[in-house]
Amino acid sequence: MPKLKSNRGAAKRFRATANGYKHRGTARNHILTKKSTKRKRQLRGVIGVDKVDCPAIDRMLPYA
Repeated sequence: MPKLKSNRGAAKRFRATANGYKHRGTARNHILTKKSTKRKRQLRGVIGVDKVDCPAIDRMLPYA
């Protein structure tokens, strides 16, 4: 059986954890001047992926 290819976009965005996946929040790359300090602060860090989305990520990352 041949090896499966990983979706490279998903590989850069998601990391596997013991209970699912984590990813960086959105809206932190550009146009930061109009966003409030509170909003930017709350967008820091990593966020867990919802359980309903995990099967799709499992297909994109077969070896994660």
